[in-house]
Amino acid sequence: MLIFGLKNCDTCRKAMKAFPEAELRDVRADGIPEDVLQRAFEAFGDRLLNTRSTTWRGLDATERSQEPLSLIVAHPTLMKRPLILVDNHLFLGWNKEVEGEVSVLLQTD
Repeated sequence: MLIFGLKNCDTCRKAMKAFPEAELRDVRADGIPEDVLQRAFEAFGDRLLNTRSTTWRGLDATERSQEPLSLIVAHPTLMKRPLILVDNHLFLGWNKEVEGEVSVLLQTD
């Protein structure tokens, strides 16, 4: 199980607390593998882009008009967090529903 996020993100910390066996990949330090990012965009579309972030507010109109994947590659902190990879299943964000679905997947392994 991989959690793509930020080590200082409160939401990512909650996910790590719920699943301490997971490996956190800090997107700022490690980036996001291209294949994972592409799959996540296919699954979640524009929801993958966090338009409420401080990074987003710091972009000008020209930068904001770029393709979401290009923006996330250039500014990994623009990705909504956490992005959770369990086997071939991707989850975006963190709430009780995601926690439950991840728990079910981990129990079947």
